[in-house]
Amino acid sequence: MALRLLGHIELPPNRSKGGFDHADVHQGSDRLYVAHTSNDAVDVIDTARDRYIESIPGFTAVAGALVSETRGLVFTSNRGEDTVSVFAPGIERQASKIAVGVKPNGLAFDSTRGILIAANVGDPSILNSHSVSVVDLARRERIAEVNVPGRTRWAIYDESREVFFVNIASPARIIAIDARNPTKISREYDIPAAGPHGLDLDPATGRLICACDAGVLLAIEPDSGDVLGDVGLSGAPDVIFLHQRPFGRLYVAVGDPGVIDVIDAETMRREEVVTTELGAHTLALDRKRNKVYAFLPHSHRAAVFQQVI
Repeated sequence: MALRLLGHIELPPNRSKGGFDHADVHQGSDRLYVAHTSNDAVDVIDTARDRYIESIPGFTAVAGALVSETRGLVFTSNRGEDTVSVFAPGIERQASKIAVGVKPNGLAFDSTRGILIAANVGDPSILNSHSVSVVDLARRERIAEVNVPGRTRWAIYDESREVFFVNIASPARIIAIDARNPTKISREYDIPAAGPHGLDLDPATGRLICACDAGVLLAIEPDSGDVLGDVGLSGAPDVIFLHQRPFGRLYVAVGDPGVIDVIDAETMRREEVVTTELGAHTLALDRKRNKVYAFLPHSHRAAVFQQVI
């Protein structure tokens, strides 16, 4: 198997420092949403034709986008204004905003209960600002604020366990919040590598996949916190995405030196290293078309790859 470069999509130039951040794909509308942090905007790409559609302004220091296929919604974390946004594909300019904690970053969503969490980076000068905000989507309001032991990174929701998992950079931990009672930490695990960053879940095995700043990828049993496997990376990682069957590949964005590490999710072996661009630390995955998008901050483009056998 290999990632084959299909081409590039030109995106708006950066207006300031910051480039791109987390992205996600809404399969139903063939729209990819990427946080263009430096432009306070969300860029929209047509994944069927691989072309730029438009940029949606008004998301100050936007840090990430998350899609709910079940609800037909897109969420953004707006770090510069301490809000999250909610909108439907096609009517992005009708987004509503909800106040959350200090500098929201990682997002995860329980579509059954309509509960969104925002993992807040916080501010060291503000007491107890490292937190997770819990938002009731139907009420469009924050219903709880959970204090956490340090700076948050990315977050995911495990539907089978009904649990949110959140990476904590330091101390190196993963915390769990039970969706049935999302007012407190229900479990936490020490991670034996510095800087848990990217986070994903393998539904086939139930394992958590955690990419750490120390340059290692860990497979973790979420009930015990035991490390089941590990693999070295090309450098400090950021965004990760698991592409399940039939490929079983995990894509890891490494901004320095600017590559995608392609990992066999079953054996935890690195199969390929694909060059992107220095500083390209974020990806999106179109599972319907087996395509990976890497966002290039210096040339302000998206590199489009396809997974082939």
